[in-house]
Amino acid sequence: MRGRYFVLHYRPSESPTARLGVVVAKKLARRAVLRNLIKRMAREWFRHTRETLPHHDLILRLNAPAKDVTRADLRQDLAALFKRLPK
Repeated sequence: MRGRYFVLHYRPSESPTARLGVVVAKKLARRAVLRNLIKRMAREWFRHTRETLPHHDLILRLNAPAKDVTRADLRQDLAALFKRLPK
């Protein structure tokens, strides 16, 4: 699934809960501080919503340059993607 800043890949899993992998390319977020911030935000969002998510393996990938993006924009995109996951 494609969002404004992220792409979310998913597939059903046999694990008892959802699992998350986060990929932030250096090409799209040059500074390590920004890459780490994006990863932290994604993991925190996942940690809070994990109980409500279906049992899928998820890979969240940054898909658009994150140079002038606000945290609120990233959170909104994350929320929209996780909400669209099939049950």
